[in-house]
Amino acid sequence: MLFNSFDFIFLFLPITVIVYFVLNRFRFVFAAQLWLALASVFFYGYWNPKYVPLIMASIAFNYTMGRLLMRNAPDPAAEGEKPQLTPAQIKKRKALLTFAIIGNLLLLGYYKYADFFLSNLSALTGWQLPLLKLVLPLGISFFTFTQIAFLVDAYKGKAREYNIVNYVLFVTFFPHLIAGPILHHSEMMPQFERKRNKIWNWRNASLGIYVFCIGLVKKS
Repeated sequence: MLFNSFDFIFLFLPITVIVYFVLNRFRFVFAAQLWLALASVFFYGYWNPKYVPLIMASIAFNYTMGRLLMRNAPDPAAEGEKPQLTPAQIKKRKALLTFAIIGNLLLLGYYKYADFFLSNLSALTGWQLPLLKLVLPLGISFFTFTQIAFLVDAYKGKAREYNIVNYVLFVTFFPHLIAGPILHHSEMMPQFERKRNKIWNWRNASLGIYVFCIGLVKKS
């Protein structure tokens, strides 16, 4: 689903926005966040549903790794105070971060470079290795590097996310999922928590529509 498609402009976007603000209007805050997360996952799967399990598996892996990295992480609000970690704990946290980052890069490399590697190996060895003919999943670079940034922030104590719905929303939020930019958890999630952002604002809506129309003109 492209941002300039009729499906997005006249169906997905208005329905998503209306339901989100109606739920917040009746103070169903968690339901509103859940709705936005589910709508974003639907947006991602609209192109090819078979890649939804891939992004959800990536989310589950990185959420789990992030939770583990948050243990004994330094607190930036503690005026420079850091928990007293033993050398073994420090080594374990570094190894965990390294493992998580490598896991993400291997996933990205598999889809981007597996056929490239096989074709070059065939040329060098003379073996006729069958290509996998993988289709690059939509937005895989963005959601991979977004989550790597989250892992680094979790390691440094700059990100603390204990709600899986919030994390799914952070990764899949449809305006940036397929086109970027790569966002930091500490910059994005506070915007969803602000009460004023949960209330419909005609000025913000008009500005958003204006900017969106400029993008449509440039796209056409």
